Amino acid sequence: MSNILLPLKFENDGLKLLDQRLIPAEEVYLHAKNHEDCFRAIEDMVVRGAPLIGFTGIWGLALYIKNNPKCSFEQFVRAAEYLKSARPTAINLAYEIDKCVEIARSQTHMNTMYDILVRYAQGEMQALYEKNYKMAITAEVELEKIYGPRPLNLMTICNTGTLACGVMGTALGVISHMHKMNKCKHVYASETRPYLQGSRLTSFELLKEGISHEVVVEGAASYLMKNKMVDAIFAGADRIVENGDTANKIGTSSLSIIAKHYGIPFYIVAPISSFDLTMKSGTEIPIELRDPKEILTYKKIPISHPDAKALNPSFDVTDADCIRGIICENGMIQPVSKENVLKVVKG
Repeated sequence: MSNILLPLKFENDGLKLLDQRLIPAEEVYLHAKNHEDCFRAIEDMVVRGAPLIGFTGIWGLALYIKNNPKCSFEQFVRAAEYLKSARPTAINLAYEIDKCVEIARSQTHMNTMYDILVRYAQGEMQALYEKNYKMAITAEVELEKIYGPRPLNLMTICNTGTLACGVMGTALGVISHMHKMNKCKHVYASETRPYLQGSRLTSFELLKEGISHEVVVEGAASYLMKNKMVDAIFAGADRIVENGDTANKIGTSSLSIIAKHYGIPFYIVAPISSFDLTMKSGTEIPIELRDPKEILTYKKIPISHPDAKALNPSFDVTDADCIRGIICENGMIQPVSKENVLKVVKG
């Protein structure tokens, strides 16, 4: 992973965020000076990927304290709620910020929070690396049960690597690990409209690691599976609810349905911080509707008629019965059901 660009750097009390909108053409870091900069970076997709969004939220609150050392707890909470509103679907942002508020509630003086939050952010990122490595091992064991030790053709959607996590990835972390174990023959990276995270970011990471792959459009999924070109599919998650329904990048649900039809194992790979057990089913998950211009233009160049309109849901919900297993740091949830989700997540 040494060739992969780090999407977030905290150096000399300053936060640098890799502008993922510009990859692969440019590798540019933006300097976030305050929590408003972090809000805009999350909202405008300078940073993306549920774990990295959560970490950016923590660093945003650290910068808020740095710039407002005499703030009250109530002011801190308002800054926290502001950051939480940057993107509504990924639960990791709310999870991490709520943790920060819990920590602040126990402090006598808010000016102590800066150092506390810096240590907390660093600790959370290290912990996620360890969790993601455990998940990759779980996936490796699962695939060997099905296919034996032979190298496999794997597929993924969107980007769930270092660029999405800040450390070793989730679904793409599985693929990276399988490659290191000489168990990955080839990868199909789904293009992922309209931000093209698959063709811009996942391919970028796979090239950095020297992993054989091809970018495919979402509509190619049925062709690939019907022609037995895919052995297993791994996707990430922005929110997993009590019954196992999972919100992820738009197109994930369609991919899971096609995989079920052709009998291809489809897995979700996500840490426990991506679970929201306050929600019973996927119908309760808020789905972010983004600017139609993201579909109607590319880099501000119109690709549709000027009078055309577009609907731009950024996520969809994959039904639990289309998921072969959900892999988290506590192990495999399989079969996916409310009972098994609660059993594994709560340990």
